[in-house]
Amino acid sequence: MDDFRDMSSNIFRGCIPALMTPCDINGNPNYDALVDTAKRLVKVGMRGVVYCGSMGDWPLLTDEQRQEGISQLVKAGVPVVVGTGAQSPRQAVNHAIHARKVGAAGLMIIPRVLSRGISSAAQHIHFAGVLEAAGDLPSVIYNSPYYGFETKADLFFKLNRKFSNLIGFKEFGGAESLSYAAENITNQDSSLTLMVGVDTQVFHGYVRCGASGAITGVGNALPKEVLRLVGLCEQAASGNVEALRLAKELDDALSVLSKFDEGPDLVLYYKELMVLEGHLEFTNQIFSSDQLHMSQREYLHAQWRQFKNWWNSWEGNLKNMKEKTEES
Repeated sequence: MDDFRDMSSNIFRGCIPALMTPCDINGNPNYDALVDTAKRLVKVGMRGVVYCGSMGDWPLLTDEQRQEGISQLVKAGVPVVVGTGAQSPRQAVNHAIHARKVGAAGLMIIPRVLSRGISSAAQHIHFAGVLEAAGDLPSVIYNSPYYGFETKADLFFKLNRKFSNLIGFKEFGGAESLSYAAENITNQDSSLTLMVGVDTQVFHGYVRCGASGAITGVGNALPKEVLRLVGLCEQAASGNVEALRLAKELDDALSVLSKFDEGPDLVLYYKELMVLEGHLEFTNQIFSSDQLHMSQREYLHAQWRQFKNWWNSWEGNLKNMKEKTEES
């Protein structure tokens, strides 16, 4: 088995967008658009993609649709981290087996939901089953309040001692949860990685908690801007004072658009944001009744325009920095 504790072979570094599912007017996945989106995002600097997490609307897709999307992404040469969310542990194991079989880059293991979801003993068995099925696939546990279970240090290390492919944590909770993970889990062993799982906490995760990666929602629509934030946060974490200032400014400017990542309508907001950025293949929802109401849409549009105007004039925009250097 490969030693995925070696960070050089770790997919869970840098910035990784959690893909949404583009679909036609009837809610059927558009796999060509899914692959094209992933390739475009990797081309601009994303390390890979996540598919079938919350952003991918995994509960609304059949197992066959999910696995077809994964297969096509892998076939296209895109490094893919597969979300294992399922209504039963057996289905989650099957998704892990499929991911390993087709050549995915890693797993994002989602807790057991609904049945015995709050039971630590049941979650231990669930995680262990998926990790065993994953074989040598590097994996992180996905912590999110939306799934109703928070993995603590004792359970994590009980699993980590047995499964070397469990190499870290994706933390979707807020600043307090990230700080807990850093203090009690990922900083106990330099081989473990902490992934920031919500866009509002990128600065806190990198600078205050030693995160080495971020899984982004808003970065689907604003990849260059989010990559710039991650890059600045990495520099700030190493003590660069100027990067710290610029990272704070960009984090603040993105705050409203990033905050949509925290709510139940995140996919609705970010598909609309994709359309604003010219990606019309994200116009439709899997369920056509899932729509932003007029006030939500207008608010998003206004905040997007405000951010774009700010970004185009901001001194930390690499394009503006280059022009300023050339002028001098």
